Amino acid sequence: MADENFPKDESMAPARDTLVAAEPMKTTGAAGDEGKRGAGAFVREEAGKIAGQAGDKARSFADTGKEKATGALDEFSSMMRDAAGSVDERLGEQYGRYARSAADQISGLADSLRGKQVDDLLDDAREFVKKSPAVAVGIAAGVGFVLARLLKSGLDAAGDLADKGDTGSDPGAPKE
Repeated sequence: MADENFPKDESMAPARDTLVAAEPMKTTGAAGDEGKRGAGAFVREEAGKIAGQAGDKARSFADTGKEKATGALDEFSSMMRDAAGSVDERLGEQYGRYARSAADQISGLADSLRGKQVDDLLDDAREFVKKSPAVAVGIAAGVGFVLARLLKSGLDAAGDLADKGDTGSDPGAPKE
């Protein structure tokens, strides 16, 4: 006995080829345009917020990196100054002066980096690449080569340590 006040259960009915919305949405006129503008504005606003946060985080990392780099340059400069005395004794005063001059140049570079903002450094790098693209490509290739060699030597050293760890065990013992 079916009650006519309740809708008919069509869960077991064959599937229909078309979907019909209960109430069609307005996609034309002022209501449709307003919805599109609102969604677009929301997406632009959120993308702007995310881009701003990413920029702030990148600047923070760049500032930290700049501080570490200037500290390392200062340390290297002081090591070169200390080594200049032994260079004087072994090779002569002329070469000791070269070492001190190089140390002064490195110290000056560290001071220059310390006195600039990250944005200024990026602008300087862009200008350098515009003025001398061939030199910039050469420097990038050189830095890439050095980084690849450092990475390879680190991996080789890690492999050597792993090999040394295996030789100390009993060859007849089962491996874990």
